[in-house]
Amino acid sequence: MDILEHPVFQSMERYIQHGQTTCRDHCIRVSYLTYRICRRMGWNSRESARAGLLHDLFLYDWHTHGKMTGERFHGFTHPRTAMNNAEKYFEVTENQKNMILRHMWPLTPIPPATKEGMALCLADKACSLAEVGDGIRENQWVCRLAHVLHGAG
Repeated sequence: MDILEHPVFQSMERYIQHGQTTCRDHCIRVSYLTYRICRRMGWNSRESARAGLLHDLFLYDWHTHGKMTGERFHGFTHPRTAMNNAEKYFEVTENQKNMILRHMWPLTPIPPATKEGMALCLADKACSLAEVGDGIRENQWVCRLAHVLHGAG
């Protein structure tokens, strides 16, 4: 079963990530932008897109998780949780594991090991910034970024 159709991936629809964007939709957006960057640069776009889909596979509401569990450092800890879940439910390469584990750089101290991992970091930050804005600005901003990355800007 492909990642997009998998019930575990679909379950991320229950959790809000940023603004009104669900974790599932955030991962789809990050995956697509990572794919576009890597494809444009001639890098491994398929592997990068798969890592993008799985980078936030932590499977809880991070807004309430700290209060319920006492684990209050979601930004620092969720990459490992996501990587462990990705390994549990999907076949992932060592490169994909590294991309997932290090996608929160520079908040976390160790940068990604590959250029594809850096593309995932950048795509995650860009999508996160867009998602905290309102829908109209978000769409305009993402469209403009995609336009620039595609080489027309």
